[in-house]
Amino acid sequence: MSKDYYKILGVDKGASQEDVKKAFRKLAHQYHPDKQTGDEAKFKEVNEAYQVLGNEQKRKQYDQFGAGFENMGQGGFGGGQGFGGFQGNINMEDLSDMFGGFGDMFGFGGGSSRRRGPRRGSDIEMIMSLSFEEAVFGTEKEIKFKKRVVCDRCKGEGAEPGAKIETCKACGGSGKVRKVQRTILGAIQVETTCTNCGGEGKTFSEACGKCGGSGVATDTVDLKVKVPAGIDQGETIRLSGQGEAGDKGAPAGDLYIRMKVDPNKELERNGYDIKSTVEITFTQAALGDKIDIKTIHGDVSLKIPEGTQSGTVFKLKGKGVQILNGRGNGDHLVEVVIRTPKGLSKKQKEALKELDI
Repeated sequence: MSKDYYKILGVDKGASQEDVKKAFRKLAHQYHPDKQTGDEAKFKEVNEAYQVLGNEQKRKQYDQFGAGFENMGQGGFGGGQGFGGFQGNINMEDLSDMFGGFGDMFGFGGGSSRRRGPRRGSDIEMIMSLSFEEAVFGTEKEIKFKKRVVCDRCKGEGAEPGAKIETCKACGGSGKVRKVQRTILGAIQVETTCTNCGGEGKTFSEACGKCGGSGVATDTVDLKVKVPAGIDQGETIRLSGQGEAGDKGAPAGDLYIRMKVDPNKELERNGYDIKSTVEITFTQAALGDKIDIKTIHGDVSLKIPEGTQSGTVFKLKGKGVQILNGRGNGDHLVEVVIRTPKGLSKKQKEALKELDI
């Protein structure tokens, strides 16, 4: 009796291909043998149904011929033989997406049919030390470091200059080879990256003498880095394409520079605001005065009104740090602390007692 693949996947005959795929993924997760809810027999059955309904051409044949579909030579998908007797291609991309390394679990290697091109270069992360002032006003620094760069001898090709470059004989220039492997799902034909050419589709008679055929070499580079005004502790600058070189023409990685800012003894930074503390005398607090305040923009005169209390905070608007990649500045906040006098003379003590305030 013919199997009802729609019933097995729990979808209607009018279900879209996307709905069929979603149903398959859900059931495959549920019945996968490595899970506690696993059931190998049902797992194979679900895969058998999906290999038909997940392929639009085979699905049309199944819908048209029903039971006769099993005996249509190459059009059949195992049917009476059971899923374990299947000989053909399986969509490893769908399974790999679901199980995150399913192909590696059963030794498929590069099971996906997509060609694997050269790998992108790795990112680099480093720390840059800045003074308080450099972070506030910005600066330009030159850094020197080692990284993988495009080989200057072969220009990233990997072949010794003048070497003969040919189409790979193992894969015919496709960069992929097919092979059949036995798995719990049966005999499956998969595509893997050609080991002879590394997926490039071409070979050369002699590898580059400097990079050994990789197309990249390690070298020391000098780089000028512009640090914008307003950057702060722990913030990062990303320089696109300044990381490690990619393999044979692949894009380079990025360079990430994280900032380490030295503190200032007199000024404290809080975002784009600057905070400082200044001591005033009891007389200045009581009678009022004008005092000079040191800011990152120079000295600024601050008026202390009569009767100012210790701990009062005054705001010097716009005297803080420039907003990073924006307009305007933060503020400078000044906290005044009344200094208690020491070593008073007898006359001074008597005067204070008379005031008694």
